[in-house]
Amino acid sequence: MERVDDVLVALRRIIRATDLHSKYLVKSTGLTTPQMLLLQTLRNKGEQTVGSLAKEISLSQATVTSILDRLEKKELIVRKRSDNDKRKVFVYLHDKAMHVLKDAPIPLQEQFTSQFNNLQDWEQLMIISSLSRIAKMMDAQDIDASPVLDVGTLD
Repeated sequence: MERVDDVLVALRRIIRATDLHSKYLVKSTGLTTPQMLLLQTLRNKGEQTVGSLAKEISLSQATVTSILDRLEKKELIVRKRSDNDKRKVFVYLHDKAMHVLKDAPIPLQEQFTSQFNNLQDWEQLMIISSLSRIAKMMDAQDIDASPVLDVGTLD
């Protein structure tokens, strides 16, 4: 096998692992990875505005609003307009969300983060450099992306 084939196989494995984990998450919780990430952020940080949530998970405010719409329909979050500033909307976890989070599998990026953080600095920098180069080679360097290991659309 040529080296380029090794690279393509590794990329395909990464894509496939992400896809399989995303499907497992949806099957076990009924939630997508971005939905789970928003719920975890609210659990860890407490009530947040839509804007601060968007900033925290590196997604646009429009995308976060769309995800929150779906979570609200599932009665997992509650939105409440600020009493002091009517332009601000705060998002809170519903009690039902705590049960979902308690039983949910660990997101793929948490597993990756744990292992990545255990690497030496030079290894981390090599991975970052290589992946950045691959993104550029695939004309993907300007594609908007967040640090969420998921396939498909984020909303």
